[in-house]
Amino acid sequence: MALLSKSKYLIGLQCPKYFWIMLHESNKISEHGLVTQQRFDEGHKVGQFAKKLFPEGIDIPEGNFKENLEKSKELIKQRKPLFEVAFMVDNLYSRADILVPVGKDEWDIIEVKSATKIKEVNIHDVAFQKHVYEKAGLKIRKCFLLHINNKFVKKGEINPEEFFTKEDITVQVYLAIEGIETEISNILSIMKADVCPDIDIGKHCRDPYGCPLEDQCWGFLPEASVFDLYRGGAKSFQLFEDGVVNLNDIPETFKLNDKQGIQRDCDINNEIHVNKGKIKRFLATLQYPLYYFDFETFATAIPLYDGTKSYQQIPFQFSLHVDDGKEIKHYEFLANPGDERKILLEEMKKVLGDSGSIIVFYQSFEIGRLKELAEAFPEYKKWVNGIIKRIVDLIVPFQNFDYYNPKQKGSCSLKKVLPAMTGKGYEGLEISDGETASILFTKDGLNPKVRKDLLKYCELDTEAMIWMVDELNKLIKE
Repeated sequence: MALLSKSKYLIGLQCPKYFWIMLHESNKISEHGLVTQQRFDEGHKVGQFAKKLFPEGIDIPEGNFKENLEKSKELIKQRKPLFEVAFMVDNLYSRADILVPVGKDEWDIIEVKSATKIKEVNIHDVAFQKHVYEKAGLKIRKCFLLHINNKFVKKGEINPEEFFTKEDITVQVYLAIEGIETEISNILSIMKADVCPDIDIGKHCRDPYGCPLEDQCWGFLPEASVFDLYRGGAKSFQLFEDGVVNLNDIPETFKLNDKQGIQRDCDINNEIHVNKGKIKRFLATLQYPLYYFDFETFATAIPLYDGTKSYQQIPFQFSLHVDDGKEIKHYEFLANPGDERKILLEEMKKVLGDSGSIIVFYQSFEIGRLKELAEAFPEYKKWVNGIIKRIVDLIVPFQNFDYYNPKQKGSCSLKKVLPAMTGKGYEGLEISDGETASILFTKDGLNPKVRKDLLKYCELDTEAMIWMVDELNKLIKE
């Protein structure tokens, strides 16, 4: 009989269907993509860093499964902090991030997470560990979650005591463990079943983790479904549970907000919604020369540079198209690996001019990065504040549904609006999204091909905004 590990248990809690397919038809599950692997890698780095809190601790390499169990049983007698110690009992298997001896014969469980707060799934994670360890004969005193301190700012060498926050979750774990025998029994039954459980789609498909089977399980939905409803959330699931699947089948009596109503009507009538008056007023706010601007950023769990926090978005690249009304020029900057934020600022200052609208898509992101740069390099603060005052957010007419095309599928993101509006997109690019761009920069930022692909991707982001403004101008003239 296969072992039920902690990770499998959590998958079984989230979705019995995914759990069964993982065990019996694993060929249906695709390998982890670049973004998912990056998250695992960041978590591993945080886990390794947490070990510095216990200099007397003993690391037990995973190695051979049987050897790991034997080594764990042997080292537990030494009453020292143990990392990755493993126990197996009644076909249940769990490895602790950290087990810390307390008093004469008790132990504390410390689970390390790379997040900045406790999540419900973390409680079930530790509850399974506690259950296994106690069945194996250990006395567990308390349970803790060690996560990143969201107020920590790097200043020189990082002190793990300041970097981490340790929270006592013993009470929550005791509550979660009350029905664990039943949960485990149910999951073991699914493990032995010959037929895959028939589980409908639901919120569990994305919570607490995204499911690699989502495309398969959700593939039956029509081209425009209720799950494409703009910020549909609970409404989408309510409609689905009521038997409404197609977006254009949403009853007139069902309460939608104004934007959702526009979306439904556009889908029913297969037409594009255009509010020429509001678009015209938006375009009137643009002042030449026009600067189409975009940042690319990366973020790490353990901050790399002084003055930065965990997961802070660090700009490493920008693209800028300048339209003076006569011609369009393109400028770009791509940092080398290392802290080149000040160089980036200097390059921006050379090309952003003293007047004219700076057009971005989703201004809160760009403004947030600019404020962080000004904080890191106060000599640029006055200039940065002047830049911020000139920013115009191109998302506005799309977020307000002054323009809506059914091809957007309820989204006002650049990646959805651009092809719907212009027929152009990011197909054919080696890098076609920001997360991939950031990962490749941090992993292989000196590679000539990677750098070339990064420049192409970021350039398209700002060129796309030119095309969209051109289309908006055409619309108000029709």
